Amino acid sequence: MFAMKLTLILLGALLYLVGAGCWFIWLVPDLLSTGTTETLLGAVVGTCAWLIISFGFIVHIIKTARPTAGDGR
Repeated sequence: MFAMKLTLILLGALLYLVGAGCWFIWLVPDLLSTGTTETLLGAVVGTCAWLIISFGFIVHIIKTARPTAGDGR
């Protein structure tokens, strides 16, 4: 069971890092260089979505690693 949890966490981390890298290295500079209102709004919305996904991923890792931490025991 431990190996499966570790594999899923590492796979999720890899997908997250690839997605974050593509967003910040490839898409955001292109959106910001255009400079129109729509592309700037898209960059802001995409960055907010990235922050929400980051928070959810961190919470998921903590809950997976310590499933009884939320019970207060």
